[in-house]
Amino acid sequence: MDTEELIRRYAAGERNFPAVDLSQKKLIAAYLPGINLWGADLTAANLAQARLWGANLSNTNLARANLTRANLSGANLTQANLRGARLHYTKLYGANLTDAIYDASTKFSRGFDPKSHKMQVF
Repeated sequence: MDTEELIRRYAAGERNFPAVDLSQKKLIAAYLPGINLWGADLTAANLAQARLWGANLSNTNLARANLTRANLSGANLTQANLRGARLHYTKLYGANLTDAIYDASTKFSRGFDPKSHKMQVF
């Protein structure tokens, strides 16, 4: 699926896009609150400044994704793969990060403690 189709379908009221392949796609500043991307492949996707509050991103592959300045408040990121992801200035208020995976190359905002959010390091 390309980004134009996703945005068009979302604008038409569709919210469920489980296991969709959006790897390496540009979704800069996309407005997609409440979207269900369970199990989606967002490897190396550019989601900078995206508005994804309340989104279901559980089991999603966000390895090497750019989430800089994205709003993920209230999002479900349980068991998401965040290895190598960039999360600078990302809003994570109320987000569920339980068992989300990160590694030494994952970039968090200053002061963010992944262990206090029950994340797993690999």
